[in-house]
Amino acid sequence: MDIKNTSTITEFVLLGLTSTWELEIFFFLIFLLSYAAIMAGNLLIVVTVTFDFHLNSTPMYFLLGNLSFLDMTISTITTPKMITDFLREKKTISLWGCMVQMFFLHFLGGSEMTLLVVMAVDRYIAICKPLHYTTIMNHRVLVGSVLLSWSVGFVHTMSQMVFTITLSFCGPNVVDNIFCDLPLVVKLVCTDTYFLELLVIADSGLLSLICFVLLLISYTVILVTVRHRSSGGLSKALSTLSAHITVVTLFFGPCIFIYAWPFSSLSVDKFLSVFYSVITPLLNPIIYTLRNQEMKAAMSRLRTQHVSSR
Repeated sequence: MDIKNTSTITEFVLLGLTSTWELEIFFFLIFLLSYAAIMAGNLLIVVTVTFDFHLNSTPMYFLLGNLSFLDMTISTITTPKMITDFLREKKTISLWGCMVQMFFLHFLGGSEMTLLVVMAVDRYIAICKPLHYTTIMNHRVLVGSVLLSWSVGFVHTMSQMVFTITLSFCGPNVVDNIFCDLPLVVKLVCTDTYFLELLVIADSGLLSLICFVLLLISYTVILVTVRHRSSGGLSKALSTLSAHITVVTLFFGPCIFIYAWPFSSLSVDKFLSVFYSVITPLLNPIIYTLRNQEMKAAMSRLRTQHVSSR
């Protein structure tokens, strides 16, 4: 089925977070500052990991650098348009612009979910099998893990988008969200969406739930292992992992809620979307790296090298 021949609408209207002008100005300033912080924090991490040899050769920081890159890209897919839409009376996006946004949102989102699982496995090996850590998490395994995360994201998005781009859109074109998202967009097609509903649940909902459960299991195993070895180490590990679990919950919680029940028509979905598109990318640099003494030392070394070179 050719989308050009079957779709009678050429654009979608996004309702956004609010229709009140004063609130839109407030949200414009808040999200503009948030996006600037997201880009600055994550870019700083990527640059530091890339140019500091010690961090670049350490598995955990190699994965963190990739996580920051994904966070920057995910936020860029949605946030800049959302910011500019706050200043527009009519918030629209073209049909193909909507398709591209959904493609990259699920591509990068699926990749980040998989990468977070890989990072949890990395922490498990580092804590539970420290003597074999460098042997297991060698450069080849790290590169393969990152490629695997990107491959999972690509397969995840293609399995849904290959059906979505062939749909016929001939009815309403209003999307009650801050950006195009699959469950809301497919509600506007002219045909029955039962099959697509099952596909979204089986694909996005199941991927989110499985990754979240795997993360919780890995964190639990780590805490149990540390507890058996040292009571003092338990409090330190609990302090570190609790912050990680908080960010993971903020990322996976909304995804599971939105995609496990994709056609529930709840207006709260747009607010949940803010968490995994803005809040999580904003918190990741703080939780995973900026609180880390080794990362701070690497930033200090790079700053010193830059100043001395001038």
